Amino acid sequence: MKFRILVLAKQVPDTRNVGKDAMKADGTVNRGALPAIFNPEDLNALEMALKVKDQMKDAEVIVLSMGPSRASGIIREALYRGADRGYLITDRKFAGSDTLATSYVLSQTIKQFEPYHLIFAGRQAIDGDTAQVGPQVAEKLSIPQITYAETIKKVTQKTIEVQRRLERGVETVRSHLPLVITVHSSAPECRPREAKKIMKYKHARTVTELQNEVKDYTDLFEQRPYLTISEWGVSDIDSDENRLGLNGSPTKVKKIENIVFTQKESKVLAADDESLDELMRELIDSHVIG
Repeated sequence: MKFRILVLAKQVPDTRNVGKDAMKADGTVNRGALPAIFNPEDLNALEMALKVKDQMKDAEVIVLSMGPSRASGIIREALYRGADRGYLITDRKFAGSDTLATSYVLSQTIKQFEPYHLIFAGRQAIDGDTAQVGPQVAEKLSIPQITYAETIKKVTQKTIEVQRRLERGVETVRSHLPLVITVHSSAPECRPREAKKIMKYKHARTVTELQNEVKDYTDLFEQRPYLTISEWGVSDIDSDENRLGLNGSPTKVKKIENIVFTQKESKVLAADDESLDELMRELIDSHVIG
């Protein structure tokens, strides 16, 4: 039996360079104005999964991403870095899901891969920062969880030892498998793409992408089935539609404010004692310090 490792990955808007067009008039994120990227901590999670794969015999890494059709891009990224397969979980009925509905969809998807051994996810996504999906998935699957993981110390077919990051230090914990692990940003960065894997998977596509392609890759996909990125919807995961999308999302946003920080007066200091003394006098006179 293969040692099955699942990685939950999300495509998110790049919030590192947010401009004036990043928010819509209703206060929601204007995803069309921001480039889409692989959620940073999910990349840390992918690297941790790949390290386990390096250690375990007959291990495979499967990436699951819930999102719109364009989210297949991060599945290709994962394949370029060493993942074995990828599944895009996409359906219009998933639209508007909060963390409760999202974790339900993911947990129902994960059940299709039983038996599994490890489930990795980033601690949180940069477009929400809730850190709720991973723990909620573990609860819905009724399996243990280790959060804020930083390093895998030891792993066997039945147990794992993990170092996790705390606010003022670290701790080492042990658990039996299967297990959900959420990975902290202090974990090692993900390995770079491999040239051979880029050449192997550069034509990997979902069915939806193939339908929109100008070129006909039908023969190529028949010869190389590993190029198929599977798309799963509501009917593939045995789900209750009342728990999906907006219907299954009890979270209600009461108010959103778009706050833009603007630069006020700035001052350039020379690299000498006189300028530093002047700055200190200003700070003391204005009661910022002292």
